Amino acid sequence: MVKRVLIVGAGKGGTALLKLLKATDRMKIVAIVDIDSSAHGLVLAKKMGIATGGDWREWIHKDIDIIIEATGDEDTFEKIVAMRKGKTVVIPGSVAYITAELLEEKETLLNEVKDQTKSQELILNSIHDGMIVIDENEKISFLNKSASKILGIPKEEALNRYVNQIIRSSRLPHILKSRRKEVNQKLELENGKKLITTRIPIINSNHEVMGAFAVFKDITEVVDLAEEITDLKEVQTMLEAIIQSSDEAISVVDENGIGLMINPAYTRITGLTEKEIIGKPATVDISEGESMHMKVLQTRKPVRGVRMKVGPAKKDVIVNVAPVIVDGKLEGSVGVLHDVSEIKSLTSELKRARQIIRKLEAKYSFDDIIGDSQEMTLALEQAKVGAKTPATVLLRGESGTGKELFAHAIHNESDRRHNKFIRVNCASIAESLLESELFGYEEGAFSGAKRGGKKGLFEEANNGSIFLDEIGELTLQMQAKLLRVLQEKEIVRVGGTKPIPVDVRIITATHVNLEKAIMNKTFREDLYYRLNRLPIYIPSLRERISDLPLLIDHLIQKLNENYGRTVKDIDDRALERLKRYHWPGNVRELENILGRAMIYMENQEEIIMPSHIPPLRSEKSDYAAQAEDMQPWLGETLQVAVENLERNLISQAFAAANFNKTKTAKSLGISIRNLYYKLDKYNLDKNDMQ
Repeated sequence: MVKRVLIVGAGKGGTALLKLLKATDRMKIVAIVDIDSSAHGLVLAKKMGIATGGDWREWIHKDIDIIIEATGDEDTFEKIVAMRKGKTVVIPGSVAYITAELLEEKETLLNEVKDQTKSQELILNSIHDGMIVIDENEKISFLNKSASKILGIPKEEALNRYVNQIIRSSRLPHILKSRRKEVNQKLELENGKKLITTRIPIINSNHEVMGAFAVFKDITEVVDLAEEITDLKEVQTMLEAIIQSSDEAISVVDENGIGLMINPAYTRITGLTEKEIIGKPATVDISEGESMHMKVLQTRKPVRGVRMKVGPAKKDVIVNVAPVIVDGKLEGSVGVLHDVSEIKSLTSELKRARQIIRKLEAKYSFDDIIGDSQEMTLALEQAKVGAKTPATVLLRGESGTGKELFAHAIHNESDRRHNKFIRVNCASIAESLLESELFGYEEGAFSGAKRGGKKGLFEEANNGSIFLDEIGELTLQMQAKLLRVLQEKEIVRVGGTKPIPVDVRIITATHVNLEKAIMNKTFREDLYYRLNRLPIYIPSLRERISDLPLLIDHLIQKLNENYGRTVKDIDDRALERLKRYHWPGNVRELENILGRAMIYMENQEEIIMPSHIPPLRSEKSDYAAQAEDMQPWLGETLQVAVENLERNLISQAFAAANFNKTKTAKSLGISIRNLYYKLDKYNLDKNDMQ
């Protein structure tokens, strides 16, 4: 029940009570009165729409539940008590005064808290170290200006986002789970910056994890910091943690070339300890060459990439040294040593890693092949049998069914899994280059051949597997050479005469009807029987529509990772629409359709609806589509009509690809050799078409 209140006195106490009671729903202020018409409480009450007056006697009998006497005058309080109704409660001015003091103290404390919060945020935004804080849900709740600058992302874009969306390699989510801090850890960002970071969990008094935070330094700015800080001792203090944890060998000298600091990496490379360097001349570490510290101190200019030998072992290093100049005064120099042997080793490892990533690694296993339909189960069982035998495997099926996935999986399941896996698309390499790519060449075999010759892909794949995709596109000449490899298990380089034995597991794939190609004399029958030892037919998507829900679920998760989305499922009506489609492009087309649907969904949408599905190529029957596309017969023969249609289609595709032959061949689904033949046949020269 709402209580009706009369406030007597509009001074400091009455005003405080007015503000307090106005904020509650259980009290209704009927009026506030004061003999001083200019009292602050009366002015405030008028703005609030509350009645005011100068004499409390006018209001005391108007059904008042509570009267608050805020004047502090005892005589007034006694008169109010004497005149009140029996049910009316009178609160004396002393209580009102105490209430006002408490409210004022509360406001003061709140203002102090706000000021402290602003001061703390100002301090955190002013420090050079980056700082980032996440809550218990792994979302970013704070990052300072330095963190925003180092990460290269505005603060507004980072707040309330998952930390791994901003820093993919962040270990802060791990800190939430482990509840243990990590001190001075290395971290490399995607933008190339290298950091030293300390990560600490935030745990409350009840031992509950409330979040975690990280403080990090950008160690790529070591030399720049040395040039900018105004005091060399301050440089030493601020950079000590970075220098001690860095893998780069760092040394610092003063303006006279006397050693001030070295880090453990410096000792590891040179073999010299702090005792042998600190307080000694900069020349003490040099075995061969001139001291770059002394040269920089003399010229006041940095030097980079100088080769020299250091330490008792005469370690070959590359040296970068920069001067420390403060307000125009030379204060010392900072040097960084790179071990040349380590650089060579890392370069070699990087080159090898790139080769492995480019062509030697089979990425997929049978677990990556989705489907439990009877047709797909049969194909998988055949492939697993093939993986355990050395027989040549022929993968057959339409484009987009996943023939390459099967090839990867067969290699990974075989006893050759730890050796090389090389992929070759026979249709994508020009005929003039294909032989030298597959079988290699000897020095001087042709103009432009490398000195010493070059290994072919069959030699590269020795003891491993080679996957020949689009085998049906090989010329008869190349088919004969491939047949020799299968029969004799040896190759002969272009320009060479010496057979080279190779032990290679051959996996082939085609969407071409090889039996028809044999009848047309475009494919060798003897090669066909060699390749067809273990044929595996991979069903099209329309032959295994029952696998559609599993495929869609798998592809949604894959596309979520690619697009940074959180789509969970597909609507039943949309699924039924996709089930009715005939899928000429198979799984590749399904991924394209789902990807386009997710692109046009709103960020907050989690279900793919029918409205999100783009128009499909044809949802009518094949006969209906053909009937609509029929052109009137003009009396020409079938061959002439087909050639006219083919010429127009190639001409349009050639122009649409901006006369790029490779793109045109790919868009038409034919080999580059076939395209060259047809361009010449129909006289479709680029210059004539423009």
